Amino acid sequence: MGDLWLFLLLPLSLAAFHGVKGCLECDPKFIEDIKSLLAKLVPSEIPGQTHLLERQIKEMINLSFKVSHGNKMLRVLAVEKAVNLRIWLKNELSKLGNETWKGGFILQGKLLDVRQNLESKLKEILKKFSEVVVIEGPILDCWTCLRITTRCFKGEYCGEEDSRKLENQEIALFLILLAEAVILGSALLLFHIFVTHRRKMKAIRRSLKKYLEKKLEELMGMTDEKDKEDFGIRK
Repeated sequence: MGDLWLFLLLPLSLAAFHGVKGCLECDPKFIEDIKSLLAKLVPSEIPGQTHLLERQIKEMINLSFKVSHGNKMLRVLAVEKAVNLRIWLKNELSKLGNETWKGGFILQGKLLDVRQNLESKLKEILKKFSEVVVIEGPILDCWTCLRITTRCFKGEYCGEEDSRKLENQEIALFLILLAEAVILGSALLLFHIFVTHRRKMKAIRRSLKKYLEKKLEELMGMTDEKDKEDFGIRK
């Protein structure tokens, strides 16, 4: 039953194939939260605030991409561990936001420390996770942001280096996603056609019923008049 629900929900993740991601950016609110937290670190009256924020946001967001894509073996991570890393980063930025403003250079130095700590944590967790053979709980594919419920995949998911086999699995997964989307779309279209046709048939039946009732009344009236005429003649 779990596999059935997985395949039913897979089409919802088709948007993930529009571009590669990083382990942390798979959370739709991650980038928004990081931008908001970084914006609170720099006072609005500081010259060059926009440029400083844009550069820091780019470096912070791209860090996860560079780490997870630097080595194909460091591609997947437990969803729970990815969430913990996001929480840790948000807490670190919140701590910086509570400190007194001491200047742009000092802030950039502290943000560099945060990024270096995050990079070390991410690399360590990814490496440890790549050595695990049997996995409990959902797994996050950092490149596609798909959640994988299977305990263990052959290929790089289990520490083997059969990249061709893994690529074939990815192609098969994409085809399954595409087929599921087409099937669900067709089912919705057929349901819409069925409902529309049913409504039209009900309207036709109502019109036909009214028409028959009207004709019946006319026939009954004609019969009454004829009976009256016949009765008058006989009288």
